[in-house]
Amino acid sequence: MFNKQNTAAFGVAGNFTGHLEQAGEARDFVNVEAAQGAPKALFPTYIPHNLENSRSGNKCPEFLHTFPFDAEKIIFPAGEEKLQIEPECALLFKACWQDKKIISLEPQYFGASNDCSIRKEGAKKISLKKNWGPSTKGFSENLIPVDSFTAGGILNRYRIASFLKRGDEVYVYGENSAIRDYSYIYEKLNIWLLDKLNNQQDQGPAEDIHSYLTEAGCPENLMISIGATRYTEFGEKNFLQKGDRAIVILYPEEKYTPEQIEELVKNGEYSDREISVLDQEIIL
Repeated sequence: MFNKQNTAAFGVAGNFTGHLEQAGEARDFVNVEAAQGAPKALFPTYIPHNLENSRSGNKCPEFLHTFPFDAEKIIFPAGEEKLQIEPECALLFKACWQDKKIISLEPQYFGASNDCSIRKEGAKKISLKKNWGPSTKGFSENLIPVDSFTAGGILNRYRIASFLKRGDEVYVYGENSAIRDYSYIYEKLNIWLLDKLNNQQDQGPAEDIHSYLTEAGCPENLMISIGATRYTEFGEKNFLQKGDRAIVILYPEEKYTPEQIEELVKNGEYSDREISVLDQEIIL
């Protein structure tokens, strides 16, 4: 389908109202200019390494060349205590380049994503809390084709659910949310992404991601997690521990109720190819 190692990966910060405040990160964006209701920034989580191009100036931080995605586990960051699931819908885009600018983005597939994050003070860039090595993020192996990136397409039918499984107990971690309820989605999101990929400045917690992409040889595959849902009271106050399972599910709302999805999680039954599941164990 696509080569993950050659796919540049990003996340959208602040695309569900209230999430940044719950995560204690809203103050990081005080000096970042953004339109009313717009996401705050597009941050990198993985940039393919192009040795030939990097010889001329290595603008991309070295740690971003470490492939962080794992569909089965999250390795807990050494020396840290506060690690949270970031339940999201991720989209795989095909980027069309012209004169070292991205002129169009075509969504190909979507799937469940865990844009797992360290909660810590003093990190100058968002990416420093996102990629701390191999097996630090998650993207489902079951991707679903995008038929139309509009309100009439398949994504409008899907919801995002997330859970923490601790022993025999299952806890709802993020608010059950419709993909259509992202602040920016479909054409509005597409236009915003094009602007940020081409023009975002190195300002505050944001980075000049265009320079990273051109240094990587202008990759045509981009994976973008389009924003974390708001947390439940449990999710906001409870951090991950060794042995937990972090679970994110995208499912068609006309086929399942939230209660039925929770029952699937309790039983570990994920055979339906219409749902995209990411189930990761937390290990030290």
